[in-house]
Amino acid sequence: MKKSMQGGLVYSTEHGRMCPQCRQPQAQCCCKAAAPTGDGIVRIRREVRSGKTITVIYGVLLEASALALLAKELKALCGTGGTIKDGVIEIQGDHRELIAKKLATRWTVKQAGG
Repeated sequence: MKKSMQGGLVYSTEHGRMCPQCRQPQAQCCCKAAAPTGDGIVRIRREVRSGKTITVIYGVLLEASALALLAKELKALCGTGGTIKDGVIEIQGDHRELIAKKLATRWTVKQAGG
């Protein structure tokens, strides 16, 4: 378990990330601290981390459970792995065009970065 400088639990090996407001696991958060905010434009960019390319999708205004379902659908579409971290979907590999085409049916999509 990790504790923040102020003494609050921020991560539990049993539950994962904890909400800083209500101190519940983020999947069971009862406050609106985890509510999605943004301008309504989904941005997709490519990043290189430790020599590996990943596709990062942010700006998707969905609750945590719906975001998890979308991430699962995108991972299946690309045939690769990925994760969700702090409301941002990370997909292994460079799949910007494929993901942009899929998400353009529901949102305004912009490709960012190189």
